Amino acid sequence: MTDRETIAAYDARVETYAGLVERETPDPALIAFIGRVPTGGLVLDLGCGPATASAAMRDHGLRVDPVDASPEMVRLANETYGIGARVADFDAIGGKAVYDGVWANFSLLHAPPEDFPRYLSALHTALKPGGTFHIGMKLGSGARRDRLGRYYAYYSQADLTAHLETAGFTVLDSATGEEMGLAGDVEPWITLAANA
Repeated sequence: MTDRETIAAYDARVETYAGLVERETPDPALIAFIGRVPTGGLVLDLGCGPATASAAMRDHGLRVDPVDASPEMVRLANETYGIGARVADFDAIGGKAVYDGVWANFSLLHAPPEDFPRYLSALHTALKPGGTFHIGMKLGSGARRDRLGRYYAYYSQADLTAHLETAGFTVLDSATGEEMGLAGDVEPWITLAANA
């Protein structure tokens, strides 16, 4: 899945987005995720954006494979952190038992619902048995574009849990909240932690 309008929206606002995701205190979900990955483990940062999370993971002794469909995000990530980020979309997910962890923080919400199960299955296959998976999504129903033209698919907590379980994951934990995004709207979100 490569939605050109979504990618163009990020490419045009890379610096603004980087400022939006910059945090003064560590993300509790990220700290918990890092704690579940063995030291030196390899993590796929799927939709890494400016690679702030990848840099934190690297600082905590993990090896990272940061990927994003936005060439401008990848450029900024590498200029800022020298982290080896590369341009790739969800269809590039491959391999078997490659990763100790997958960090998919608010990236798969851009996947069309008809492709979502296939991507989750590919991620489950790419994880080592017992590997840890983090996913962040927006709560709701249906699919639509925001005022910046980005494509979003929305799910309920029950639907997301069912999708993860169908793909072979065991859901361990979840958290919900609300936050203002790049388009200026405050929307509800959910994160789920799971094991392969």
